[in-house]
Amino acid sequence: MKVILKEAVGGLGKIGDVINVADGYARNYLIPKGLAVAATPGALKEWEQKKVVITKRESQERSEAERLAAELNDKEVTVGAKVGEEGKLYGSVGSKEVAAAIHEQLKVEVDRRKIEVGQTIKEVGTYPAHVRIYPGVEALVKVTVVAGKEE
Repeated sequence: MKVILKEAVGGLGKIGDVINVADGYARNYLIPKGLAVAATPGALKEWEQKKVVITKRESQERSEAERLAAELNDKEVTVGAKVGEEGKLYGSVGSKEVAAAIHEQLKVEVDRRKIEVGQTIKEVGTYPAHVRIYPGVEALVKVTVVAGKEE
């Protein structure tokens, strides 16, 4: 049975793919779960119209993400933290603190779950942080950890 995927399904394909699957798999799993619709001529025509809108929207989102990445790339933010002897932090600096510093210093709202710091920051210094803005669009922000967090 030919079906049109309404959502990405692991091992089968991505949204909009027309694939051939077993009749029982389509009727008992894909269609009832809302993951696919039968590939009738009407459904194919309707999907082609939706595909144009989706492609346009993805293009706009990607261009906005690239603009934001250019704005963030190679910028530096400073994070203050409580420091003990020999420059060791009393805790660690994570993506939450980096996101707050980006918002405060660069005036850009970034989801903390999209920030990858690499290793755990437990000492004063400068570290790279990768910000995933959109699939395939990433920016590199330098995070400088300094002593003296105001509380």
